[in-house]
Parts: sequence; structure tokens; C-alpha cells
Amino acid sequence: MNSVSPALTLVRYLGELPWWVIFAVVGAVLAVRVSPWWWFGAAFFLVLFLWRLWLIPAQVRLLGWRETEDELLLTRGRLWHRFTVVPYGRIQFVDVTAGPVERAFGLKKLKLHTASATTDTTLPGLTAAEADALRERLTVMARERMSGL
Repeated sequence: MNSVSPALTLVRYLGELPWWVIFAVVGAVLAVRVSPWWWFGAAFFLVLFLWRLWLIPAQVRLLGWRETEDELLLTRGRLWHRFTVVPYGRIQFVDVTAGPVERAFGLKKLKLHTASATTDTTLPGLTAAEADALRERLTVMARERMSGL
């Protein structure tokens, strides 16, 4: 399997971890000014911060993809492992997007739209060149497979 860019770890850190820190600080301020019971809230958000600090790199390491002759294979997760097989003939269109933080790190997210809305899937953390090239290959393969249906 091809892995996604390790820079996705930092992108996810920047997008998520500051919120947990802000909530923990607010809980600590409320504990000092209002009631000591707010320490439980501050501790809760601190534990969430530490848990996500550990979990995000593990999630990024387990993201992968591979192109075969007939389908695109996507995998993610270990405890709740998800292995998705997307036949090229089911792909209707492919989106490539990038938010401001992702663009700063040269990353893009590929989203596959299939014939069934419940099987749409995303692949985050691709380098910009890799995402654009994969989009081109997938659209060509989808066009070839759909013409045979």
C-alpha cells in the first residue's frame, strides 16, 4: 500500500489540538474564579488533548491506498479497520480539495464520488502533485470502465 504524507500529522495537530488546549485553559480559569469543580472539566480536556496527541500519528501511519487494474484500494485504522474497494466503473467524479493549512504544507485531499452516495470516500494527506496525478488516472480509468457498462 502507498502511504500518505507524514506532514498530515502536523496538519491535523494544527487543526485540532489548539481547541483542546483552549477548552482546558477555560476550564482552569473557571475553576480558579467560579468553582473548583471546573478542574474536572479542565482535566477532561487535557486528557483528550494527550489522547489525540498520541492517536493522530497512529491514524496517519495507517492511511494507505493502492491502484490495481480494476479498482482503487483504500485502508485506514487498526482497531476499527476499514478496507474499501472502489471499482473504477463506479466512480462518477473525483474532487481534489485543500484547505489553507493543507495548502501551506503542500497537501491535498482526494474525494471519490461513486454511484452510491453511501460509498463515497476520501483520501487525505496526498502531496499536491500526487493528488492531481491520481485524480487524472482515476478519471481516465473511470471513463474507460463506464463506457463498457
